[in-house]
Amino acid sequence: MNSTEYLKLKFVRNFRTLAREDVALVGGKNSSLGEMIGALTAEGIVVPPGFATTVDCYWNYVDSNNIRQKMNTLISEWQSGKATLAETGQACRNLFLRGDWPADAATAIISSYKELSTKAEVENLSVAVRSSATAEDLPGASFAGQQDTFLNISGVDALLNACRRCYASLFTDRAISYRQTTGFDHIKVALSIGIQSMVRSDIGGSGVMFSIDTESGFDKVVLINAAWGLGENVVQGAVNPDEYQVFKPLLADTMTVPIIQKKLGEKEVKVIYGDEKMPTRNVATSKAERAAFVLDDQEILQLARWACIIEKHYKCPMDIEWAKDGTTADLYIVQARPETIQSRRTAGIFKTFKVGKHGKALATGLSIGAAAVSGRLCLIESAKDIVKFVDGSILVTEATDPDWVPIMKRAAAIITDHGGRTSHAAIVSRELGVPAVVGTGTATFVLHTGQDVTVSCAEGDIGFVYEGTSEIATKTVDVTHLPPTKTHVMLNLANPASAFRWWQLPADGIGLARMEFVVTNAIQVHPMALVRFDEIKDQATKDKIARLTAGYSHKPDYFVDRLSRGLATLCAAVYPKPTIIRMSDFKTNEYAGLIGGAEFEPKEENPMIGFRGASRYYSPLYKDGFNLECKAIMRLREDIGFDNAIVMIPFCRTINEAKKVLHVMGENGLFRGEGNGLQVYVMCEIPSNVILAKEFTQHFDGFSIGSNDLTQLTLGVDRDSCELADLFDEQDEAVKWMISRVITEARKAGRKIGLCGQAPSDHPEFAAFLVDAGINSISVSPDSFVEVKKHVLAAERVKI
Repeated sequence: MNSTEYLKLKFVRNFRTLAREDVALVGGKNSSLGEMIGALTAEGIVVPPGFATTVDCYWNYVDSNNIRQKMNTLISEWQSGKATLAETGQACRNLFLRGDWPADAATAIISSYKELSTKAEVENLSVAVRSSATAEDLPGASFAGQQDTFLNISGVDALLNACRRCYASLFTDRAISYRQTTGFDHIKVALSIGIQSMVRSDIGGSGVMFSIDTESGFDKVVLINAAWGLGENVVQGAVNPDEYQVFKPLLADTMTVPIIQKKLGEKEVKVIYGDEKMPTRNVATSKAERAAFVLDDQEILQLARWACIIEKHYKCPMDIEWAKDGTTADLYIVQARPETIQSRRTAGIFKTFKVGKHGKALATGLSIGAAAVSGRLCLIESAKDIVKFVDGSILVTEATDPDWVPIMKRAAAIITDHGGRTSHAAIVSRELGVPAVVGTGTATFVLHTGQDVTVSCAEGDIGFVYEGTSEIATKTVDVTHLPPTKTHVMLNLANPASAFRWWQLPADGIGLARMEFVVTNAIQVHPMALVRFDEIKDQATKDKIARLTAGYSHKPDYFVDRLSRGLATLCAAVYPKPTIIRMSDFKTNEYAGLIGGAEFEPKEENPMIGFRGASRYYSPLYKDGFNLECKAIMRLREDIGFDNAIVMIPFCRTINEAKKVLHVMGENGLFRGEGNGLQVYVMCEIPSNVILAKEFTQHFDGFSIGSNDLTQLTLGVDRDSCELADLFDEQDEAVKWMISRVITEARKAGRKIGLCGQAPSDHPEFAAFLVDAGINSISVSPDSFVEVKKHVLAAERVKI
């Protein structure tokens, strides 16, 4: 090796020659890129080529410009209070920006750049110039976003200047502050620079993905954010991106498409190539771009599979940046680092928050974290006004970048207009343990400084900003020592948005998933209004439905798509354990409350015992709507792949009615025992279900006792009547006789039987009664799970 080659290796390394053990040589980011190229190319992972400057190159620059001692003095003066952070940061940066490149280092960089350009058959290749600190992307610390990145850099002079600016960014105010907080020595941390061939995502798309759910730590999903153009807007939170969730355990089955969530983001702007003076610039997106998803289903699945491969290789959850080339439509991985928040949390121990009585919702967005807090707002519209922030208040702003970190650490909560789950505000909020509501769209418009509000991130993936101060109850849940029970304890869940919050509970499945909650919140439209859209007389209603179903050429597809994905999220939370999905059980007055519903629903004096449940499914008034429900179940089980979904029929009054419903299901391809073993249960909530239990077992695979309705109809008591509240008692002997009888008949016939209701939560003796009667399962609300599990365990010990 001659002296020229030696110096080149001393200062520059091709990505192909690097591995993750080279953090001390080229930093976390660059060593990870080399690791993926070397170890994962054969697995199909595609990383753009490039090279990295070494730590020796950094120290060579520092020493040849006599920076080391000056930098040490500046930091010491700041630490002793003789200078402000801003003064120190600017002075340190100037040392680098005014420095000259040592000849050997410059030659090594220029030579490697020209080689990269030659291989790409471009004279001055456009490259990304990224900072990679030696203390970056470690399992215990995330320096993501602390140093600068420069995109679309072309030409030798521009490249050397961008590298110089990368070095200077090691001493931005935010980077100095972060190192001080995390205990890293400012003088010992060095910087490597990654010079990587640009992906033409300026005319394509880009984004970030995590191999774990960022809010709950649920490890069976990949979360992908996507926007048009270069990736800076997604990372910085300047746009509300598309969001996709993919269920990892089903990715191996190439016959299914396990995308459990697709949310269209506004994507108002995109970063594209600029000119020499301004290499990149932000421009508005077109209406067509805002209305379209950045990725198609196959691209989503490809990225998700890559995330799984990378996670498996690194043996930890990963935070990954990707890009799609607009000229070739090829996908690339441009960064990968360990996820540093959820992976450090103690498994089996978590804290829950519950907001009591609250005011009206002033703003909503994506919830970051699972906490809730009340406080006073402080609206800061520009980074130059950061000094006006009041410690301990709730920060409201359009978006944050790393310059905001010093005040984010002092905020009780954070609210932003823009940003997704992978934005800077979201990532930093998680790291700091500060609840945040991001992507509200309107926060800086509708909120004002000095206003008292409650920020709730405790209600699922939607975060709320409520007017006024609320009482907030907190509870620590520890499931690490809960033993299994013979009697299964399952969950009552309806809201897909909060399903992943409870994944750590050792539940035996979901005993009651209420379809109507998904319809109300994710769909909002009456199914018959979609089937018979042209018959709707009210133009305002038609306009509202048209807006909601934009992007669906066939309006009923909107219902099937939204319902199947909402149910898929519930199934995913407990997979492969069963999820018992109750088909829609609205009353007529509730159906009428859906958009377009008033034109398709009869008026009833007593909807509670009227046209509800099974009676609707074969009726000409609703059969077409039920057909859509069946198609959603078919898609859920066959296309998405959740064969743990069990169908349950509510309020089935007679055997003849059971036969009619099963016939309609068959017309839609849903047959008991077929299609990966479809099971069909029936709710036991009418005395006839008990009286003819033996006959019902011939048509259904199991029962779920709806104790509220069964009590109401056994005792003849309106469960909503205040005057009769004292008479409504699930432990009345008549009700208990009914329950014992149907359990006996179900067990005789070899059918599963469970109960979903509040009584086992409120009364330990009722749980003991159910165990003694031989019930297979008890399904309760998540916040009651631990107590009921203990009640069941105690009852089983007594029974033994």
